[in-house]
Amino acid sequence: MKILIIGGTGLISTAITRELQARGADVVHYNRGQAHEDFAQPVPTIHGDRKDFATFEAQMADAGRFDCVIDMICFQPEEAQSAVRAFRGRTDHFIFCSTVDVYTKPAARYPITEDAERQPRASFPYAYAKAQCERILEAAHAAGDFPVTLIRPAYTYGQGRGLLHSFRSGTYYLARLREGRPIIVHGDGTSLWASCHRDDVGRAFAHAVGNPATHGRAYHVTSPEWMTWNQYHLRIAAVLGAPEPELIHIPTDLLYKALPTQADWIVENFQHNNIFHNHAAEDDLHFHYTIPWAEGVRRVVSWLDERGRITDADEPDFYQKMIDHWKQISTSITG
Repeated sequence: MKILIIGGTGLISTAITRELQARGADVVHYNRGQAHEDFAQPVPTIHGDRKDFATFEAQMADAGRFDCVIDMICFQPEEAQSAVRAFRGRTDHFIFCSTVDVYTKPAARYPITEDAERQPRASFPYAYAKAQCERILEAAHAAGDFPVTLIRPAYTYGQGRGLLHSFRSGTYYLARLREGRPIIVHGDGTSLWASCHRDDVGRAFAHAVGNPATHGRAYHVTSPEWMTWNQYHLRIAAVLGAPEPELIHIPTDLLYKALPTQADWIVENFQHNNIFHNHAAEDDLHFHYTIPWAEGVRRVVSWLDERGRITDADEPDFYQKMIDHWKQISTSITG
């Protein structure tokens, strides 16, 4: 089976590649030539920029037919439209890596199911554009251009990058925990969050390939291990062998007013409950949650430590200042 992965070097893409190679698939990547980790077999790579639509579409025509195309880096509706032109009649299956962020927030009910309303706010560009991409590809499926499967991961983590926190990225967060320094938590830290290791997510994508039961359907590939943000931070600290951290709870609306650029994902996403129903993926994609949060964190921390990557060198100037200001405000109110 000949499979094209548009992308191929990202966190989930590498897990998918390993899974497909283990099944004997002929995997090809399309990207701008970035280096990627070693695989069991060399991966042929077509180099190019998929945002150069005319060239990309010509390259895909020259590449011939693929049994399946997995698009991991389609983020804008124009890219989805280009994909429809590039692969119309040239693939038996098109799998789109979408996101659970396409749903209306807050949800009408929990856990969220795949048929929930998809009306993300335009003020959350990532989610808004992904929802538009889904509609374009659903229309292509309905028109008979190619069968489409939508896979919606939630927060996916793994060896290769740090761990998420209220301000999204930066290993300074882990350094602060390890050193026993306070960390900022949006709101009161009780909204629910789910984190799934990339190996479990990648396996589900691989099971979707060539599976006619998935045509025209959408799937969540997320964690059933739901945690409050407070629990999330406490469990990371425990894996680090760090003391129980001082969690500085700051209201979401205040964080956004003070730091509108840095706190945009907090107000648009993290403040809401993010828990999802995985039964469809369990039934059709053989999805199993095999790597518990604590074990996954241990793997990430080990990977980072081996490379000397847990450092506070990337800590932004605003972080400690915000903690100091909030403590002053709290003291002035409580006396």
